[in-house]
Amino acid sequence: MGLRVRRVDVWAVEFVDERGGLARCLAPIAEAGGNLECIIARRQADKFRAGIAFVTPIKGKKVLAAARTINMEPAEGLTTLRVEGPDTQGSCARMVRAIADAGVSMRGVSSMTAGKNFVAYVGLDSAKDAEIVTRVLKKLKTGAAGVRK
Repeated sequence: MGLRVRRVDVWAVEFVDERGGLARCLAPIAEAGGNLECIIARRQADKFRAGIAFVTPIKGKKVLAAARTINMEPAEGLTTLRVEGPDTQGSCARMVRAIADAGVSMRGVSSMTAGKNFVAYVGLDSAKDAEIVTRVLKKLKTGAAGVRK
């Protein structure tokens, strides 16, 4: 089985970095029926008491309206791929090595395991980079020894 790769829209929002700040920020999304697959949140080192969250997906009219009420916007200049495949020893290392070998520099990567699979979100600078990375990752094969060329 090969890796499943698809482009996803990522939305971003700043929130107050205090106890409950992220929870208050995301509450309207949940109340509107949103079902987020991925949330990546962190403090912003260059802003006092400010955090930033990146989320996906924002789907449906009610969820979109809720996102707008908290000033959530599509993340500018960020093209993101969702990659899923069997979780084997070194699979993420081989995935990012394949991206580097293709001449693409990542803006970031977040990866986690769920059962026997991993899911990674790979941030890239452009749609062109996403096309290259998609092509490269779809060529990778998986097996008992993991992802390999």
